[in-house]
Amino acid sequence: MATLTENAQATEAIAKHLNQLVADSYGLLGQLHLAHWNVEGTDFKPLHDLFQSMYEELFVAIDDIAEQVRILGYYSEGGLKTLAAMSNVPEFSSAAPARDKDFVSAILVANEVVTQSAIVARNACGDGTDPETEDLLIGRIRVHKKHEWFLKSYLK
Repeated sequence: MATLTENAQATEAIAKHLNQLVADSYGLLGQLHLAHWNVEGTDFKPLHDLFQSMYEELFVAIDDIAEQVRILGYYSEGGLKTLAAMSNVPEFSSAAPARDKDFVSAILVANEVVTQSAIVARNACGDGTDPETEDLLIGRIRVHKKHEWFLKSYLK
């Protein structure tokens, strides 16, 4: 049976991973906005709408993740500079011309980073320590894997 100290350490690690997921999700959010604003080409409208639906869903999800950090008794990271410094999502060139497939590829990579971040966080609570957070993370992984499928299908 885990000791109180071990449980506190596990919860702290989970909160740290959730904050990383918030940062990576904000990185994806920024890239989705950039793609939404600047995508061009014959597939403009469906991609414009797809990127918008993704960032609208993600904005709500980020709030849920950050609130879960608070539920665990820790503080959520915030501020654009802080989150940008923490994020592992590569940035796409801002305000530059790009092909629609370049934007889709960049969003795919960003989704993969967020998926991996969520998997790491899920694994931190996968021993039964925190089933509520694990459930939240499983849902996020499902959403991002579905987005990856959409984006990969577009690139074929």
